[in-house]
Amino acid sequence: MNTEERSRRSFATTIGAALAFTLGSRAAGAQGRSTKFQPAKHSQDAWLDALPGRHRTVIDASTVNGGETAMLYAFNMFESNKVGYSLPDRDVAVVVCLRHTATSFAFNDAIWAKYGKSLNMPMKLTDPKTKQPPTTNLLLSVDYGLDLPNFGVTIEELVKKGTRFAVCDMATRGAAGSIAMDTKGDFETIYKELVANLIPNSRMVTAGVLAVNRAQEYGFTLLTAL
Repeated sequence: MNTEERSRRSFATTIGAALAFTLGSRAAGAQGRSTKFQPAKHSQDAWLDALPGRHRTVIDASTVNGGETAMLYAFNMFESNKVGYSLPDRDVAVVVCLRHTATSFAFNDAIWAKYGKSLNMPMKLTDPKTKQPPTTNLLLSVDYGLDLPNFGVTIEELVKKGTRFAVCDMATRGAAGSIAMDTKGDFETIYKELVANLIPNSRMVTAGVLAVNRAQEYGFTLLTAL
């Protein structure tokens, strides 16, 4: 092999090694840059991060039975953490999401007294005292805590423990539309009236399903109330 051929081979070997090193470095760099998925944060959801508590739970209630069961689940979260772990209520963050047909439980007695017939239409509830369609929120007052399955647990009691309620705006608008049709009233006026008469410790969210999604992205464990 003459000098010229050896020079050519040496040059080709050097180029090949340099190319391999460059490609390998790029691959390693790409792997180094890959990170675990991190959800985007939005100002509308900042309230979830502001809640006190070292343990976080969101309870998804989308049915009438689910609304009732959610009250018991929320109570059990506080009580079991207190009994089993000696944790005060402030260490337990609980958000109950009222959406779909459970949304009617998100309004106070004034709304139920005025629009109870329309609110109860998809729920078919009966007041256990009067045996008539309810004119109050049966889950709100200590005077009406449903005996089963909640053993008397009510929204008022859960609010005292720090429970927050997320209320579906889409379902609220649907309720306003139904009430407007039943009463021949103005949709916007009724919608604003509903929003102004929510149960304590509650806030409107764009959609209940979205609130449940965002809560999980903020570290809340999901419980589904059936």
